[in-house]
Amino acid sequence: MIKQEWINLTREVEVLLIPSATPVTLREGESVFITQALGGAFTIQVGGNLARVEGHDADALGLKPEDAMQTETVVKTSVLADGPVEDEAVWEQLRTCYDPEIPVNIVDLGLIYRCVITSIDAQHNRVDIDMTLTAPGCGMGPILVGDVQRKVSAVHNVTEVNVELVFDPPWDQSRMTEAAQLQLGLL
Repeated sequence: MIKQEWINLTREVEVLLIPSATPVTLREGESVFITQALGGAFTIQVGGNLARVEGHDADALGLKPEDAMQTETVVKTSVLADGPVEDEAVWEQLRTCYDPEIPVNIVDLGLIYRCVITSIDAQHNRVDIDMTLTAPGCGMGPILVGDVQRKVSAVHNVTEVNVELVFDPPWDQSRMTEAAQLQLGLL
C-alpha cells in the first residue's frame, strides 16, 4: 500500500500535467503528494496541479520498482494455443486502466462504449474499442488510449488492438456503474 503523504523527489523526473498532458520536469527535492497509485502509474499533486508519474519512475518518488508493479493489476488469462480471445479477459484488462484524476477504472466510469473481438484467421484476433473521456478536451486521452492498447494487447491471442476516442454520445455520470457512484459519493 502506497502511503498518501508529502514526499520529496529523490531525483529529477519528467511528468505529465493533468488534464493537459503537458510534459514538465520536476526537480530533485521538490515536494509532492501521491494522490493515486493505480494501474501502474502514480498521480501526484505538485504546486497546486495534478501530474502523472509513470511506474518506471517510481524511484523518483522514493519507491521501489516493485511498488509500481503492485499498482499494475495483472490479469491472468488461460493460455489458448492460437485460438479465440476470452471476452472476459479483455474486460478484466480494461478494468486495470484508470482515469488519472478519478480513482475508478474506465469500465466502471462508463468510458467504454464498444468492445468487439474479431477473429482475423486461426491465429490472429483483433479487438476494436470505442471509448470516450469524462471531458472531451482532456489532453490525457492519448495516454489513456495507450494504456488500453498496451493492456489489451497482453491478453492471450490478441494480435491487434484498435482504440478510437469517440464523443457521441457525450459522457455523463449516468454511465457510471452503481459501484463507481458509491465509491465517489454520488449515491
